[in-house]
Amino acid sequence: MSTTPNKIFIARLLGLDVFDPLGDRLGRLRDVVVLKRSFGTLGSFSFGENQKGKEPLVVGIVIEVLGKKRIFVPMTRITSIDSSQIICTGLVNLRRFEQRGSEAMVVAELFDRKVRLTDGSGEAMVEDVAMEQRRNGDWFLSELFVSRAHESGGLLRRRKDTLIIDWHEAQLSADIEPQAATAFVANHEDANPADLADAIHEMNDKRMVEIAHELQDERLADVLQELPEDDQVEILSHLDVERAAQVLEEMEADDAADLLNELSDTQREELLKLMDSEDADDVRRLLEYEEGTAGSLMNPVPIVLSPEATVAEALAHIRQEEISPALAAAVLVTRPPLETPTGKYLGMVHMQRLLRYAPSEQVGNLLDTSIEPVSDMSSLEELSRVLATYDLTIVPVVNQHDRLVGAVTIDDVLDALLPEDWRTNDDGTPIRKVGRRFE
Repeated sequence: MSTTPNKIFIARLLGLDVFDPLGDRLGRLRDVVVLKRSFGTLGSFSFGENQKGKEPLVVGIVIEVLGKKRIFVPMTRITSIDSSQIICTGLVNLRRFEQRGSEAMVVAELFDRKVRLTDGSGEAMVEDVAMEQRRNGDWFLSELFVSRAHESGGLLRRRKDTLIIDWHEAQLSADIEPQAATAFVANHEDANPADLADAIHEMNDKRMVEIAHELQDERLADVLQELPEDDQVEILSHLDVERAAQVLEEMEADDAADLLNELSDTQREELLKLMDSEDADDVRRLLEYEEGTAGSLMNPVPIVLSPEATVAEALAHIRQEEISPALAAAVLVTRPPLETPTGKYLGMVHMQRLLRYAPSEQVGNLLDTSIEPVSDMSSLEELSRVLATYDLTIVPVVNQHDRLVGAVTIDDVLDALLPEDWRTNDDGTPIRKVGRRFE
């Protein structure tokens, strides 16, 4: 394999495009796979003076191809690798990557891990790892880029020093705290919540929980809403109960209710008592409905206005950052009170119609009364039929007294209609979680 240079730090490779010899893009690099060294190992890696000459062998890379599927490319198939691009032979196996027991993932398992320096100078955190090609063509992990903080100056201000050390100049110890997730979260700071959820979903439970602890409450709530229920429960069960309640407050009420339904009655009630009373009340109302009904699927806080509200007011509500695109498709008009359950439901005004009228126009003059609201006891099949028949992304939900209690959006219905194993491989076979692996 012809490469320049023969040593490169892995963080520089993350997200790089991988091409075939003709210049066609195959995907992006997401991690590097190495063989574990069993002698003196704690966790997945071996460190220390007695590991000279036993650095982990790099066996391949994991790239993300179309459809967010991750595949393995052996190093023997890599013809060129540098900090700008990676080129392989083009002959790759598109089977989904499965980590074997003898393998370790550099980014997922080593970045952000604390190590103790063998020179006695203390602890440091791994921020990057270098891999180096030997004369026989094999690649090995050779160096660690680490950082360590220390007090400096009279005001005890903390400084961070960085240094590059050889692989054998660091060691893990049982009293070193678990691996953090700072670098991973920073590298995915701008990722869509669904994309971040996909990345977390493919990790082992331990790493998934570590990343969850690093995320801010609002960010974690967005990601949880995109994860399968078993992953949601795994993460929530490893948060302290106060933080778990705060994260539930940040979630959409219907998603929070779905997650709480997966917990025991005792756990559910404990979390509801710790939540903000208004948020908890919204969730409690949803929990009263039978699963699969409009009431169980609806968002209990859509945009609700009085008929006297103006177009300008309606658009101001739609522009709010926390309003999802599906909820922003229409405002719902009722008699006071405007909090659900509201006064009598009058009709809806589609966003497109709002854009056609003067800011001073009252929404009560623009009502679409041709769309009948659905009952909170309506079935999933009835909801699907209404959305499809009238080409809607949102449908209002009323109770037996014709009071608005919420709205169901098309994404809520799709989530309920799709099978649990809707994430499938390209050949149509489901991706099933088996322990720490995916098939």
